[in-house]
Amino acid sequence: MTAAAGGAGVAVTGLGMVTPAGIGAAATWDGLLAGAPTAATDPVLAGLHQDFCCRVPGFDAHALLGRRLAWRLDRGTHLALVAAREAVADAGLDPADWPAPRVAVVMGVGTCSFEHYEREFARAADGRPETVSPFALPRSIPNMVPGEIGLDLGAQGPNLAVSTACASGTTALGVARDLLRSGSCDIVLAGGAESVCHRIPAICFGQMGALSGRRDDPAHASRPFDRGRDGFVLGEGAAVLVLERADHARARGARALANLAGYGASCDAHHVTSPHPDGRGLAQAVHGALAAAGLRPEDVDHVNAHGTSTPYNDEAEARALHAVFPRTPPVTALKSVLGHSIGGAGAIEAAATVLALRHQVVPPTANLDDPDPALDLDVVAKVPRPLRMRAALSTSSGFGGQNAAVVLTAEV
Repeated sequence: MTAAAGGAGVAVTGLGMVTPAGIGAAATWDGLLAGAPTAATDPVLAGLHQDFCCRVPGFDAHALLGRRLAWRLDRGTHLALVAAREAVADAGLDPADWPAPRVAVVMGVGTCSFEHYEREFARAADGRPETVSPFALPRSIPNMVPGEIGLDLGAQGPNLAVSTACASGTTALGVARDLLRSGSCDIVLAGGAESVCHRIPAICFGQMGALSGRRDDPAHASRPFDRGRDGFVLGEGAAVLVLERADHARARGARALANLAGYGASCDAHHVTSPHPDGRGLAQAVHGALAAAGLRPEDVDHVNAHGTSTPYNDEAEARALHAVFPRTPPVTALKSVLGHSIGGAGAIEAAATVLALRHQVVPPTANLDDPDPALDLDVVAKVPRPLRMRAALSTSSGFGGQNAAVVLTAEV
């Protein structure tokens, strides 16, 4: 490593996660280590090309948030609020006495609240506009995800919604890093949240040919980097990372879980939905993240891949990794367990990367029964792999040619 490695000055001091593997970071981590896929048939999606998805089990918004608040918000915001509260507590912060104008919120959100749009549009289309809820718009617009976190916790600094499709959660971390390094704030609650386990996204993604059609075996449908991959699985989830300027974290005696050492982003400028076949945009983003972290490719010990399980994405991502690394590090793809939560995915995977660095173990990719030899990757499969790690990379790509990558380093 170069002298600058891990010295970007941004510490991760807290994590909060709500995923199909469990409610809370510890439960999610246990589920990821078990490598048990969470996809199951869902009656909400009955009759569709993909009638299964990955839902958060046992999530009771009324019990977790209170009936009045839960009623006002959409599902994705429910998930985000629970994750944010956990992250703040994990960081040892008390919103009652933190410097509220110096606390920012940046959340990645890829779409809108399909759940409420479906219901309210149906009322309007049926000739009953007077029955449309006055909360329909505030429930549904993307900026209300960070907005409601700010309201709930009293964070009065910059409050931003970032939307770069499936790269949104990762992009949010990069924007947060820039806010901290610019001196605009001392603390940022950053991450992503989304729920796409609804009929409209299932229909739309299905019409595009992006979803797996393994209706007879949902649990084994998401199979990143496998020769038999045929599309991704709809999911939901949220992750929030508490990021602080390193000097601020030290001054208050905070425990640092990891360092957000580098961030890079790019646009393929190639196609509205498909990645560039050679992965050049993602490779550019990874190179940018490494340069920002002061690291060389050979310093990276592990890659948490975007790994959607679509034929073209996995191939393009493999080519990007081979373009960057003389020898690709061990890779994992957690959508095989969690499904794809769109705007939440990158943040969830970054949080899992922090946990991998903390525990020095790589969680496994599920369903890798027949690794695609054309991709030539060292994919950690079936069981966790203990691994000495100083630096790890998390990658994301999305519609519109969006690419984002973050480098995280262990706190030593």
